[in-house]
Amino acid sequence: MSKRVLIVGCGYVGLPLGQELVRQGHHVFGLRRSDSQDPELKAAGITPFHADLTKPETLASLPCDFDWIVNCAASSGGGVEDYRRLYLEGTRNLLERLSTSPPQKYVYTSSTSVYGQDDGSWVTESDATEPPTETGHILVETEVLLRAAAKERNFPAVILRVAGIYGPGRGFWFKQLLNNEARIEGNGERFLNMIHRDDVAGCIIAALKIGKPGEIYNAADDEPVSQSDFFAWLAGQLNRAMPPSVPTDPNAGRKRGATNKRVSNLRLKQQLGYQFKYPTFREGYAEEINRVAR
Repeated sequence: MSKRVLIVGCGYVGLPLGQELVRQGHHVFGLRRSDSQDPELKAAGITPFHADLTKPETLASLPCDFDWIVNCAASSGGGVEDYRRLYLEGTRNLLERLSTSPPQKYVYTSSTSVYGQDDGSWVTESDATEPPTETGHILVETEVLLRAAAKERNFPAVILRVAGIYGPGRGFWFKQLLNNEARIEGNGERFLNMIHRDDVAGCIIAALKIGKPGEIYNAADDEPVSQSDFFAWLAGQLNRAMPPSVPTDPNAGRKRGATNKRVSNLRLKQQLGYQFKYPTFREGYAEEINRVAR
């Protein structure tokens, strides 16, 4: 059955998500702050809508008759206050606007950066969320706000904790290697958790269809990989030398949220039945390497 879908933050993830939902026969609206990408949205069959989550007065004209809502708005590298305004206050503003007419399902994309574990252990959705950065704590606060709404008001919020996103035109470590700026930290044992952009979109759609309100799911691929193993594979594929090693910064966790954990996606696969298009970084980065080669 066709749904009316609103995608809040119709950018790197939201645009291909909207394209796929349109392909599946849904009526999709894309919310952005400006009209700069309206032609791209319209070409994808997405109806543009303009508002700013951080300015509740701009949400006044937002319709409340959506069946599904996805909030995948992302900060463009802002600081702590930018995070607070967009994620925590923005979510509060949107919940207030939807209070009289909630959707059938609301999916929010959080981050695996809420996990602060640094011992290389596997983490699941029931493990502690004690991130080393203030921005991470704001994401935890936002999750708490949504879970409280789910429990107290039956608001149908589903939370996806998304790992490091890569894909067309994006991939931090990949770009670092291409630019000869990559460095291996210490002995390179720190684990990286990743997910391809198209699988983020796929996980969101699975959560919209069968995700349990109030539940949290880790959206990460099947294989956390150590930094050294990742660079070894990538350097081999690109016929490049391994990056040099640099001493581990003891303050890295506090300054930039560097952690060392392996994020389990078992709940997502078992409960949502999602099958990854790119189960590991190898499948996903093979396409990026082909693009570079062309």
